[in-house]
Amino acid sequence: MEPLVRLRWPVALSIIAAIITIGMKSAAYALTGSVGLLTDALESVVNLLAAVTAYFALWYASRPADPSHTYGHEKIEFLSSGLEGVLIAVAGLGAAGYGIRRLVVPEPLNALELGSGLALGASVVNFVVARILLHYGRVHKSIVMEADGRHLMSDVWTSVGVLAGLALVYLTSFTFFDSLLAIVMGLHITWIGLGLIRRSFDGLMDHAIPAAEIELIREVIRANLPEGATFHLLRTRMSGARRFVEFHLLVDGDISVREGHYIAERLTAALVAAMPEVAVTIHVEPVDEQESWEPEYIRRLGEDSQPPQREEPTPPTPLPEGKGEESAGSLSPPSLQGGGSGG
Repeated sequence: MEPLVRLRWPVALSIIAAIITIGMKSAAYALTGSVGLLTDALESVVNLLAAVTAYFALWYASRPADPSHTYGHEKIEFLSSGLEGVLIAVAGLGAAGYGIRRLVVPEPLNALELGSGLALGASVVNFVVARILLHYGRVHKSIVMEADGRHLMSDVWTSVGVLAGLALVYLTSFTFFDSLLAIVMGLHITWIGLGLIRRSFDGLMDHAIPAAEIELIREVIRANLPEGATFHLLRTRMSGARRFVEFHLLVDGDISVREGHYIAERLTAALVAAMPEVAVTIHVEPVDEQESWEPEYIRRLGEDSQPPQREEPTPPTPLPEGKGEESAGSLSPPSLQGGGSGG
């Protein structure tokens, strides 16, 4: 996994883009008086605050583990993305609220051609930077970068809605289109922000990794288990881009500690090969010990794991009556059968 410190440059790019678009959209609002362009400019201010927060989060998350943070610092990414989600939701509600106000108290619009051109240019800048952030966020599984990219894409959609409203105003001279589009896009932005808040909450609460990744982990473990071994109590969680995996490995109780360790190391290597960002913890237990099976905890984790059935020893088949004595006589030494040799 590429160090997080190398991923800060796309976020720095978004900071520069936010500064540029704030200037362009503010000028567009000053020229036109459009409420849609005002809300668009305010969202760019939110973009700037969010990008600065994301940059700090990536800097902090890139710090190595230490005695007080033994699992690393990546979890701050969820805090940062949650904050971005709140800012996105607030910006969306603000845009919708201001649109309602302008719908009730309409105002005339001016210089729509020049203002729309400036807004369109700002949207192109945001779109390019957003695609870069989303690409790096998905490749490196960084929720803070993905959050910043989604934030910029929400800004692009806002601008598209605002420009559509301005086009309708220009063609029809009905200013309520500007306010109506501001309300619709504001609600859309709020929905995006709420989704980001939910994802961040799941990460902070140690939500399990996606189901597809869990199934991949199970397949890798099954493919590398020795004969007679099994596993259960698989637990997963995320911390930024890292995945943490824990499970109990149940092996023959008569093998040595060295052999058990070798099996665990082989499983760890296979999992890391399949998912390079995973950290694996394996607890080795004897499969034939009742203490290795915790039915209530297994059910709580949604597993259907059962201990192997003990094979009862087969009792010997009884011999027919009289057969035992006959066999015993035939096995007596020759000197004891039929008397001595005589004197």
